[in-house]
Amino acid sequence: MKKIIQSIFAAMFVATSALAQIPNSGFENWTTVGSYSNPDGWGTMNNTTAIASVYTATKGTPGSPGTSYLKLTSKTVSGFGVVNGIAVSGVLDSMTMTPKSGFAYAMRPVSLTGKWQHMIYGSSQGSIQVTLTRWDTGMNMRMPVASGSVTLSGMAMSWANFSIPLTYVDGNNPDTCIIIMKASGSAPTNNDYLWVDNLAFSGSVTGIENQESLVSEMTVFPNPSSEVVNFNFDIKSPQQISVEISDINGKLIRSTNLGKLQGDVKHSINIAGVAKGTYLVRIVGERSVETRKLIIE
Repeated sequence: MKKIIQSIFAAMFVATSALAQIPNSGFENWTTVGSYSNPDGWGTMNNTTAIASVYTATKGTPGSPGTSYLKLTSKTVSGFGVVNGIAVSGVLDSMTMTPKSGFAYAMRPVSLTGKWQHMIYGSSQGSIQVTLTRWDTGMNMRMPVASGSVTLSGMAMSWANFSIPLTYVDGNNPDTCIIIMKASGSAPTNNDYLWVDNLAFSGSVTGIENQESLVSEMTVFPNPSSEVVNFNFDIKSPQQISVEISDINGKLIRSTNLGKLQGDVKHSINIAGVAKGTYLVRIVGERSVETRKLIIE
């Protein structure tokens, strides 16, 4: 019986540790695919640029620490122009250069940390972005839990530590994490680079407390909408209230601070010019948040 209990605890520890770590965070493990190698657990543009024998993600040595690190370099590719050096923790759609999926992760860290070197040859700085999300069965969609990002500035010609704080918008635990790293911004220049090693999450937060319901009623209309979206909600107790519209990755699209309110509230936000798609409406109070799905068409 003692051995069985020990085995159960060991299995629980392994499962928890797996969820608490970033896959191949030190970029020590690489797999050769034809003429190039990719870091295990990371999607890159190599599978697309390989047809021109150009590679935007390569192994650097030695690591800091370890034996290797990830070198992302924007490269001129015949027929494509300058291709951004991109890596995604999961699966990358090489046509849209956006992530298809991330990795399982159920913790609530304070920040993403690591080491980097970087430099640009034009004026379009690279970036690192991390997003935590969860699947909401009630709304049948993925919900943002937290996000953090940094746009590179200046240059780092030797290994430097970085820390990217996460901002939480949901009191629930996430189930998925996506990390996106780019050597350049929207206008990449040949040989822009971002070298990264020793990624890790640090700290732990309790996040937003959702123990107290913010509203007794809430309606969002018309939904779908294309010009103006209206909100009716009944605030249970007096508190500072703001209304936010964000995309499904947590990027804020519209925000209005309504001040201290109680009782029936009516408010409208102009969404003309916002791209079609699925968005999230949040009524944010001092102690809790109410979220609804909004379709813009």
